[in-house]
Amino acid sequence: MEQTLDSDRALTLDEAVAVALALQQAEQWAAAADIYRRILEVAPNHADALHFSGVLAHQQARSEDAVMLIERSLELEPARADWHSNLGIVLQDRLRLDEAIASYRRAIALDPTHANAHSNLGVVLRATGELVEAEAAYRAAIHADPDHVDAYHNLGVLLNAQKRQREAALCFSKVITLRPKDREARKLLALAHCTLGEVDKAVEIFEEWLKDEPDDPVARHMLAACAGRDVPRRASDAFVETTFDSFAASFDSKLAKLSYRAPALVVELLKRSDIAPSTSLDVLDVGCGTGLCGPLLAPYARRLVGVDLSRRMLAQARERTVYDELVQSELTAYLTGCTATFDVIVSADTLVYFGALDEVVTASERALRPGGRLIFTVEEWVDGGDEAGWSLGLSGRYRHSRTYVHDVLTRARLRPETVPAELRLEAGEPVAGLVVQGTKPAR
Repeated sequence: MEQTLDSDRALTLDEAVAVALALQQAEQWAAAADIYRRILEVAPNHADALHFSGVLAHQQARSEDAVMLIERSLELEPARADWHSNLGIVLQDRLRLDEAIASYRRAIALDPTHANAHSNLGVVLRATGELVEAEAAYRAAIHADPDHVDAYHNLGVLLNAQKRQREAALCFSKVITLRPKDREARKLLALAHCTLGEVDKAVEIFEEWLKDEPDDPVARHMLAACAGRDVPRRASDAFVETTFDSFAASFDSKLAKLSYRAPALVVELLKRSDIAPSTSLDVLDVGCGTGLCGPLLAPYARRLVGVDLSRRMLAQARERTVYDELVQSELTAYLTGCTATFDVIVSADTLVYFGALDEVVTASERALRPGGRLIFTVEEWVDGGDEAGWSLGLSGRYRHSRTYVHDVLTRARLRPETVPAELRLEAGEPVAGLVVQGTKPAR
């Protein structure tokens, strides 16, 4: 006789799983979790309940629980291609990349037409540097599902990084055909045209986008970057918040961090100063993002505060449990409210969204105690010359000349030091940058 779950009307266990799945899909996660828990109390080896409670655990950012539950479900039913693919997604999120690759390949072995597994395999292969194999995986996804939007998008990103802009543009055009108002594809297609010297086509894409969405901050900012007109002194709060809220949920952004050096470079300059790790300092991480600097700064900090505009980025920073306080705020506004509050202020890859630096550097100087240090990174405007200050690049980020950075720090009464560095790879090429330190006089 089939087991049932107590309720106003007794449900079979399979019916209960169906109810939990419906709640899960409606994002009523607490109710779904309660039903899965009750099912597993009655039937600890119910494979569906184990698997989908594992998926729910991943949705709730409990990825280690997710791995355990999904692996248990696969021990019971190892021939479920979808389930191996779901395990790959969780392992991918945990950056257990070799294991994720193995899971996707098991899914594909069970179902060679599993387009999602092919596409996600491509993402992880690209992250591990296996670019030829990644391209083959994306194309296999498209062969299995000619309307697979993510596969076209991911393939376009890969081709663009290999400077195959015309092929990339075709991919992004296909994305827009399938999903006409896809924001990221519109942006990438326009930038591909810019790179090809077809600036008029790029401008046309952004202008059409603004006709559809007149207040879209990404379209407005990127139009300025592409056309070189009406360039703002810094990126708007709306652009920064929109951009980084989307990054927070993006696996590609996490993988980009594998070749992203700004946090390490900032802390390396701190190490080279005469400050020794002693947990005795009040430290501010402005533009903290997901908190990559946090664990590196913790050995120095009596109190560690992180500030960022992106709510979703701050949610991930909170999971690191290294910050004493996390604040959602525009960084200049936050700094303006501080006077002689911090011994060290760091900013890794945040001031690239500022053109004019005077206001934020002056506010930082006021927020520092005597002898305090401001340390940050910017992208270097190598062609800027001695008289040029800053420019907005096609990436949507600003670049600054060394002379300009030096002058801004000096005007703010901070002793400047600049160190050239490669901040990251972009389209396979190193991005030239500066690691900058401004020291406030002890008295």
